[in-house]
Amino acid sequence: MTGPGRRNGNELPIGRRVAQLRARRGMSQQVFADRIRKSKSWVDKVERGVRTLDRLSVIETVAGALGVAPGVLLAGKAQRTPAADTGGAVEGIRAALARYDLPGSGSDPQSPPSARQLDDQVGYAWTAYRNGHHPQVLRMLPDLLGDSRHTCHPQSGDASAADVLVRVYRLAAQVLVKLGEADLAWLAADRAMSAAAGDPRRAGLAAVSLAPALRALRRGRLAMTAALTAVRHLDLARSPDCPADETALTGTLLIEAALAAAACGDAAAGEIIERAARLAAAHDERHHRDHDGVGFGPTTVELARALTAMRLGDHRQAVTIHRRATGGDAWHLLSAEHRAAHLIDITRAHLDLGDPRAAGRALVTADAIAPAEIRLRPDARVALTAVLRAGSPAADVTRLAATVGLAGQP
Repeated sequence: MTGPGRRNGNELPIGRRVAQLRARRGMSQQVFADRIRKSKSWVDKVERGVRTLDRLSVIETVAGALGVAPGVLLAGKAQRTPAADTGGAVEGIRAALARYDLPGSGSDPQSPPSARQLDDQVGYAWTAYRNGHHPQVLRMLPDLLGDSRHTCHPQSGDASAADVLVRVYRLAAQVLVKLGEADLAWLAADRAMSAAAGDPRRAGLAAVSLAPALRALRRGRLAMTAALTAVRHLDLARSPDCPADETALTGTLLIEAALAAAACGDAAAGEIIERAARLAAAHDERHHRDHDGVGFGPTTVELARALTAMRLGDHRQAVTIHRRATGGDAWHLLSAEHRAAHLIDITRAHLDLGDPRAAGRALVTADAIAPAEIRLRPDARVALTAVLRAGSPAADVTRLAATVGLAGQP
């Protein structure tokens, strides 16, 4: 078996890479050890190759402290290796977000679509996102961002225009998080918050996308605060006959808050999940389909409970909850994007339990549900690389690796 810390050909062992990156950032072994909550002796043994980094959660922690993606440590490369050629699409989105020309300034010779036409186009893009057709969404986003800036003016006070702006910026943020573009995702989510103009429902929707962007930036406490603040505003504005969509939004925000709490090791994650579970118990998910990334019910709560347990370090409980939640009919009612994303996320628990075969099966299943989740997400490539390095992967895992360009990885 070739572990993550073993030398392969001319490739530097992972411990040597850690030492080099630590030294480049001017950190002593003691400072680095303090940042990852390990002893100086542990760091020294890792860097000398005496101790092997063989747990994906630890690799992620080490990579985060060094300011690099986990794939840099696993693959030994100084830059990200994209799963697919998304660079051009990301630059198109970046350019659209960076434009500040005023409506009617003459910079756009073509007439933008009407607000109604734009709303229809945004709805189509969200449908593509839920179905996991991310390349299609990436192609649409630059034009949607540009057109919405010209058609929907926040200063006009038009509620429908604000709704469209929030929907467009939220979609951009959620796709960018998947691509590992956390800074750009945060910018898009922040634009969604600004477009919400203080309306509790719109601000709640924007916060659903802001929280993952902040988590991707390793700002878990800020993400938790943003989500819970949005919940409080919704509670204050709640009508006596609260509609199902409002309950779903509140529940989704609670899930985001719990995931954020778990990401920073806050035990409050359990209490927040229980609050979401109480809401879900009275909410029939069969009658609520995912709308613009807000799909809520008992199954979504249980999936979040599994990921929360995983991020708090209880991988065995995480896998147990995951298997129970994905074994029922309600699992298949979730969007393709949600199911595939969850399967990729849960691979960390399988790997840290020493079960690379289960991790490989999860990735292959995710690829069958929504291939773009595997092909575009850097996290999926990191997980797949870890499965390959564990040794003796199944044939379908090997085929998947070849498809995404990881064939021959040690």
